[in-house]
Amino acid sequence: MSGMVSEEGTGFTLPRGATGFFRPRDGPLPETEPRAFRAALHAAARAAGGEVGEVEERVYPRTFHTATVVGREGENIVLCHAHYPWVAFARARRDGYGEDFLSPPPWAHVFTDAAFTVLSGEQLATPLSAVDTSVLTHDEWHEIRLHRVTTLGGVLFNAWD
Repeated sequence: MSGMVSEEGTGFTLPRGATGFFRPRDGPLPETEPRAFRAALHAAARAAGGEVGEVEERVYPRTFHTATVVGREGENIVLCHAHYPWVAFARARRDGYGEDFLSPPPWAHVFTDAAFTVLSGEQLATPLSAVDTSVLTHDEWHEIRLHRVTTLGGVLFNAWD
């Protein structure tokens, strides 16, 4: 599957629609099923010895769903890409992210078990120069420059319109 990340955090190939932008002539983008994300969240909360807090489904122009898992070690912000089964962890709820991603908590494997790809803070901090961006359109590059995005995480978890 395209979009897999190697151990070094490089070698990521952006698939069509990773930015949330699409051209109507290319057809609709895939969707990450919110029910699947919610089910994985509840399993993760059990593994964390806690509970699921607020779940906020994606609202345009955001490219991701946001949720909170409150466990023994405190609150974790969980992000799930709306178009691809990518999960990331962040310090705070925001409309867009740059470099403020966290390493996955010990219970993040629950998402992998549920067929999601867990992205590490190091992977998300990968400079765009180390990412295969060949699929990006002129409009997507315009947004990247406009918002001064320099990392993989900034491209995947954004609120451009």
